[in-house]
Amino acid sequence: MSTAAAPAAAAPRHAQRTRMDMPLLACTLAMIGFGLVMVMSASGVMAELAYGDKYLFIRKQALYAVAGLVVMFGAVFVDRRLLYRLTYPILGLAALLLVATLAFGYEAGGARRWLHLGPVSMQPLEAAKLALVFYLAYFFSHKQEQVKTFSVGFVPPVAVTGLLGGLLLLQPDFGGAAFLCILLFLMSLVGGTSIVYLGSSLVLALACGGLLIAQSEYRIKRWTAFLDPFGNARDTGYQLVQSLYAFGSGGWTGQGLGAGKQKLLFLPEAHNDFILAVIGEELGFVGVSLVFVGLGVILWRAFAISLAQKEPQDRFLGYGLALVLAVGAVLNMSVVLGMAPPKGVPMPFLSYGGSSLVVSCFCAGMLLNLSRGRA
Repeated sequence: MSTAAAPAAAAPRHAQRTRMDMPLLACTLAMIGFGLVMVMSASGVMAELAYGDKYLFIRKQALYAVAGLVVMFGAVFVDRRLLYRLTYPILGLAALLLVATLAFGYEAGGARRWLHLGPVSMQPLEAAKLALVFYLAYFFSHKQEQVKTFSVGFVPPVAVTGLLGGLLLLQPDFGGAAFLCILLFLMSLVGGTSIVYLGSSLVLALACGGLLIAQSEYRIKRWTAFLDPFGNARDTGYQLVQSLYAFGSGGWTGQGLGAGKQKLLFLPEAHNDFILAVIGEELGFVGVSLVFVGLGVILWRAFAISLAQKEPQDRFLGYGLALVLAVGAVLNMSVVLGMAPPKGVPMPFLSYGGSSLVVSCFCAGMLLNLSRGRA
């Protein structure tokens, strides 16, 4: 009697263990769909004036969304152990893409940050984020006994991050390098790196960041624009001022979907990095709050999935993927709301662009993979 009951009792537990996290899946799909609606609303006027086709960007974004969904569901069912074995090749490929960007990348605004691979255009920074997360997850799960030491537990991850960050600075992409440093710091903090080493490296990083800002005129202008946007409203503070106008005019319920005025060429990058400002103007406090709730649920489930993992590498990977989404969302909100210096950081799942959307979908897919409990 007891022998026969054992498999029956184990079956429900096995079913629960292999079922993907439905709240994460539902919120991810909802955010992608909402992003398509807002890209269509934010980009039509600019696309028609610049290219004579008001639906150009939404068609492209729809294709990116399809590609992202394919990547996401592929990540759900991929064997994680295969990806773990490819940690160093993935890291090498990301570094190679950054080098190729410096040599052959598309130059815009005085920087080379985009790489054309045939008909496909990509931003290698997004690949570098994933590569770094996979490497750090491998490192901290395999070096726990020596993680407090300087030569083994501290130098290697700093050197790898420094290599990727250095290649980004050559583009130049100061914000991208800072993003990777934030990932390193937060994963090292949880991974067990000595607080003394982390504190010292943080002070050194801030000093180096200040030096890089002081040596670049355009970075100084961005900093002063952040500190006093209305004092530079016609110059470097223009974009932030228009963003704040958008939020201010939205009120509680907004001007109505499609009725926003800032996207009429007043707000640069309205469909991209500043899409949250368009949401604030057209859908008001209610619309922005719904975005915050959706992101909050995604991040809640992401961190919960990470904490539920039994294997250290799975746990660190889940945490790192959650950080990619969380840091991106927080930085985007901070820039759009005037709480951080202007920097091109897309909002996960919402902003126009294939690289960001596909990587965000991959993060969600791997988190769903982890939630299923199978390697």
